[in-house]
Amino acid sequence: MRVLMFGWEFPPHISGGLGTACYGLVQGMNHHNQEVIFVVPKLWGDEEPLADFVNASDVTIDYRERKFKKIWKNLTYLEVNSFLVPYLGQEEFKKYTDYAMHHRTDVDESIFSNKFEFSGKYGKNLMEEVSRYALVGAQIARDRSDFDIIHAHDWLAYPAGIAAKEISGKPLVVHVHATEYDRSGESVNRPVYEIERAGMHAADHIVAVSQLTKNICVRKYGVPAEKVTVLHNAVLDASIIKSAYQKKVPEKIVTFLGRITFQKGPEYFVEAAKKVIDRDPNVRFVMAGSGDLLNRMIDRVAELRMGTKFHFTGFLKGDDVDHMYAISDVYVMPSVSEPFGIAPLEAVRHNTPVIISKQSGVAEVLKNAIKVDFWDVDAMADAIFALLHYQSISKMFKELGGEELKKLKWEHVAAKLVTVYEKTLAQRS
Repeated sequence: MRVLMFGWEFPPHISGGLGTACYGLVQGMNHHNQEVIFVVPKLWGDEEPLADFVNASDVTIDYRERKFKKIWKNLTYLEVNSFLVPYLGQEEFKKYTDYAMHHRTDVDESIFSNKFEFSGKYGKNLMEEVSRYALVGAQIARDRSDFDIIHAHDWLAYPAGIAAKEISGKPLVVHVHATEYDRSGESVNRPVYEIERAGMHAADHIVAVSQLTKNICVRKYGVPAEKVTVLHNAVLDASIIKSAYQKKVPEKIVTFLGRITFQKGPEYFVEAAKKVIDRDPNVRFVMAGSGDLLNRMIDRVAELRMGTKFHFTGFLKGDDVDHMYAISDVYVMPSVSEPFGIAPLEAVRHNTPVIISKQSGVAEVLKNAIKVDFWDVDAMADAIFALLHYQSISKMFKELGGEELKKLKWEHVAAKLVTVYEKTLAQRS
């Protein structure tokens, strides 16, 4: 089977779990001898050659073709100039994109050119790039007939998937890694919500990363439950990592590693940290990541007078992430609404016991972890204290967690995905 797959990022150039999941899924597909044409807005040249990559910035389109005009007419509503970023808040946007480069150009000049140059980032013209990406998706689907099915990852790629389906007539599967309700709570951004809803309803089938996410698709987007299949995320390698990296402080270390945004619940981690330090001052807390709540968290730590025991590292990647896991005695993910959450699985790989919120998709598959409600900072603090002071409990979670990882491999997820493809194709025929 040959799959035309639309994503927005691919390792090593990623801003969150989406790129990591795409990498794992493509690797799993290779294990089952499935061919993937993977389209991204911008290729950087250092991607691992796991797929037949297509650089959307290199694709020349002729929008004057009749079908393209119809697609363009349906996409003009996306042409808005706003800060709409899936991972980063407005405050963080400047750190990842060049502000001057993203100033809006004249629509008549930029939209109807034959080739679009994508930034490959999450800047303030993101919506404009999403709509352009859809036109490129249609062109690719017209030029290449050597695929059987279309697969679009998350809302950024849904319009491209829809356009490719309209041009080719091939079935579309959309992959819901997160929804606007996860990112924003009930205060959803309506344009993003409408794109998500359009993608889900245009799809022949939907893949959700957890039962939690499937429930949101059904309740909030009006999707029939039978149209959604749950495929949990996984890990690239289930082996336990034995790092030689040593921490340079005598205290125990408790880590939060993720985007410092509403969705990830960083404020609950800070409050729980205060309760633990009051009971045992020989503990250090680390908040690794960046996001729109970073400054607020720094201010709150100062208010609680625990600055000497609480550290902010900024955004980590590569070896720095591995080193952070290696020196951590406990990993905490207090997410308010987490579609899945790959980070706890990575922590388990580093032999680090984890505490996760009950409001996370990973809680559905990771049985040997302590689970608390994100808002229950007392329970969170008690769990942290127990793992730090009762070695038998910590050892148990390490051993059982390692055994669980063996069942959570991307090749298993890919096998289930192939079955979804086959059923979708059979229904269409």
